[in-house]
Amino acid sequence: MDGVMNCKMTNIYKERLLDGKKYEKFVCKALKNKMNLSIDIFENVQDQYNIGESQQGFEIKYDKLHKKTKNIYIEVSEKTNKNNLNYINSGIYRNDNSWILLIGNYDVIYFFGINTLKLLFETDRFKKITTETSKGFLLTTEDIEKYNINKIIIK
Repeated sequence: MDGVMNCKMTNIYKERLLDGKKYEKFVCKALKNKMNLSIDIFENVQDQYNIGESQQGFEIKYDKLHKKTKNIYIEVSEKTNKNNLNYINSGIYRNDNSWILLIGNYDVIYFFGINTLKLLFETDRFKKITTETSKGFLLTTEDIEKYNINKIIIK
């Protein structure tokens, strides 16, 4: 199990975690309704850290700012609290069973291959973002359309 479990979480981190859980449920329902695809989300925290987010290897992320910015933020590492010394691998670099990233908002869900996203990150072609609690990179609208392998339009 990685260091996330042993750190104090800030209220903002907890709020984002709850937003993410709500979005997971939304995505699972959308996949079932639009594609007849069922995802088994691990509810047990131990399983999520030791195996992955879902039995099928789908990682689900809510990008709250996508609707406003039209960019997608791909996370590569995080801290649960800005006072933690080190970032730990997260998002596309978590060591788990994930091979597909489902990311978006309540209007659209994009599908990306995690190995493709890792290759994109390593090219240094994309804008890198570092905050007090997260590191990642941005995909522009053009990049999103170029590299997504599927999408579901909700609205």
